[in-house]
Amino acid sequence: MTELWSSGVDSGHSMDKSITLPPDEIFRNLENAKRFAIDIGGSLTKLAYYSTVQHKVAKVRSFDHTAKTEGDPLYEISMQEEMSARLHFIKFENAYIETCLDFIKDHLVNTDTKVIKATGGGAHKFKDLIEKKLKLRVDKEDEMTCLIKGCNFVLRNITHEAFVYVKHADSEFRFQNTHPDIFPYLLINIGSGVSIFKVESEDTFERVGGSSIGGGTFWGLGALLTKTKRFDELLQLASKGQHTNVDMLVKDIYGGSYGSLGLTGDLIASSFGKSATPDKEFSKEDMAKSLLHMISNDIGQLACLYARLHNLTRVYFGGFFIRGHPVTMHTITYSINFFTKGEVQALFLRHEGYLGTIGAFLKGAEEDNPNQYSWGENYAGSSGLMSTSPDLNPMQRARSGTFDMLEMDRLERQLVNLPLLQDPSSYIPDTVDLSEDALAREYWLYCFEEALDGVVKRAVASQPDLPEAAERAEKFRHKYQHKLQTLRHQPFAYGSLTVRSLLDTREHCLNEFNFPDPYSKIKQGENDMALKYFQKAVKSLGELSWEQRQFALVRGLLAGNVFDWGAKAVSDVLESDPEFGFEHAKLQLEERPWLVDAYDQWLERLKGPPHKCALFFVDNSGIDIILGVFPFVRELICRGTEVVLASNSSPALNDVTNSELQILTERIAAMDLVIQIVMICFFCFPIPEDRLTLVQSGSSSPCLDLSRLDKVLAGVVRERHVDLVIIEGMGRAIHTNYYAILSCESLKMAVIKNSWLADRLGGKLFSVVFKYEVPPGHKTTTLDHVPVTPS
Repeated sequence: MTELWSSGVDSGHSMDKSITLPPDEIFRNLENAKRFAIDIGGSLTKLAYYSTVQHKVAKVRSFDHTAKTEGDPLYEISMQEEMSARLHFIKFENAYIETCLDFIKDHLVNTDTKVIKATGGGAHKFKDLIEKKLKLRVDKEDEMTCLIKGCNFVLRNITHEAFVYVKHADSEFRFQNTHPDIFPYLLINIGSGVSIFKVESEDTFERVGGSSIGGGTFWGLGALLTKTKRFDELLQLASKGQHTNVDMLVKDIYGGSYGSLGLTGDLIASSFGKSATPDKEFSKEDMAKSLLHMISNDIGQLACLYARLHNLTRVYFGGFFIRGHPVTMHTITYSINFFTKGEVQALFLRHEGYLGTIGAFLKGAEEDNPNQYSWGENYAGSSGLMSTSPDLNPMQRARSGTFDMLEMDRLERQLVNLPLLQDPSSYIPDTVDLSEDALAREYWLYCFEEALDGVVKRAVASQPDLPEAAERAEKFRHKYQHKLQTLRHQPFAYGSLTVRSLLDTREHCLNEFNFPDPYSKIKQGENDMALKYFQKAVKSLGELSWEQRQFALVRGLLAGNVFDWGAKAVSDVLESDPEFGFEHAKLQLEERPWLVDAYDQWLERLKGPPHKCALFFVDNSGIDIILGVFPFVRELICRGTEVVLASNSSPALNDVTNSELQILTERIAAMDLVIQIVMICFFCFPIPEDRLTLVQSGSSSPCLDLSRLDKVLAGVVRERHVDLVIIEGMGRAIHTNYYAILSCESLKMAVIKNSWLADRLGGKLFSVVFKYEVPPGHKTTTLDHVPVTPS
């Protein structure tokens, strides 16, 4: 087996023989595999299986406060083992199929599995081999049904699945927003021939057309013209060719453009039109390029005609003819742009090679109804999109020709759009696309590399009783470093590269090596410390006039937001000066006018009637949530506003989680009458009687994607008629959602804790962003309203 995993495959690329990939890093969690599916094409095999993954989770449990003595922590932290569901998809060349089946057979523990779902043209050819090796009965599924089921699945569950290809651009891959309703669309599947499908719903589709001129035509004619038998080699020839040496152009006939017909001189008038020239030889490269243009233009025109016939603008291309090859995607893109005059874009899929096997798996798992769940790509175990451009370095070319992996984790909660997004179809969470900004990309990759030592240190410190933690932390370091190196060369690997995706990749890698909450001890200590000052902070606020108190509340919330262990400028201070506290943070804040300052407009709004209900996306534990957020929330409640606090479902950095927030709120309620009264309502009355509600956001990230929120939270937003959304923190309000447009009033507040980012925004370290936004046409009333003084 060793030889298989330690050498490249000759697939038309130059291979780096030093590349090694152990089999247990390819077929991961195989011992817990329960269901299998396989899609065998002419040259590639795609294998799918479902497994359960055992991993550590950090649980917090409140102590009995009546028995609590001075100095004891507020809650205890324990590490527990849990099982979660994961889908594995592996793609490799057919030359490896027998050896891979042997490895699976030797490591397959679960004997309950009796059937393997199969699709693709090669399923019949390899049926006997699969049944002999795995002792599983092959159950063949319809190829096109599987293809469309797989396409629906990736479009619904994978962020930045679809992209437009733009040759020679800074970022050749322009990823598209996931539309909340993926239907209807046109799928152009280019295999040996071409099939065109109109997909209207999960189970409703029809083949509306097709052509016999497809990938097989390119391969067959190419082999006759160039004597090149391998498909990838043919594409390589085409990438080096000049089609104008073979094709007859408009200017070759008319001496220039044909203006009255709108034809430019460089358009192809006749494919292979010059090849009849006597006594002239044509290179293999030029003939391959001409052939590629001819096939692609034909397919592009056909796709445009069917898109117009069915009034569709979303047109996806897939099939072995595509396979991520830049030269193929460019020629199809050019054809689509030409024939539709830019009205329709050619859309490609990051995981188009997996569609058939995903669909086959879903067919075999229908009894479990996988579509009732939300799924997320596990960056730690997925290869990502690897361009096969000949200009890339050998490491990336080798990866594209050997093994490719995709892992999908089943999420505990179903995720949906925030109902208050003004236009969900145009919502883009991230403020900056690092794929398109080379300077910003290099800076943030450097930042994450520099922060790695600190993350490793805190990961080990979070598990002092586990001697193997240091070894696991080093494995985490190696894996995340490798991911960062990959993203430096291929920033499009997991879709648009953003600060959010870098943070999420780090969290995935930490969880991979059983570090679910590296900041748990830090959060625990900061929560205990901040609670001691809560009553004093509330008392001092109550002594101020109404207008003074409003500013003090905002200033306190901003000061609390300084305490962010994800910002190096802050973590350095907190580690070097343990005495740095709430009052010190206030002194660090920029004086008004702030970098973005809408405080005066907010104050005017507060002089009007109270909001019906405020949804508050909270940020950090400790001083932030206890001394910053809770006094602000307390004031809103006293004004007569219901409040929904949305916190992370799972840990990320030092952000407060929902389970931690439950305990903190109970403790604050024991100290404060206002919170106590609304919490009594919370425990005694059903929605909508309670005035303070704690809800999971569905997120496990320091950033916030408003298109992937817990379905329960979305329901609460509708039931409570939320008319104010508050988003706090640099990750949630600056790196994401800075430009998000909502259909209600919103507050976005953050302190800039990164010098480079502050400089980019025209400010300095600890500059303040305070955005109060009112949607166009929305009326806010500022009639006389008597503010209530909290007691």
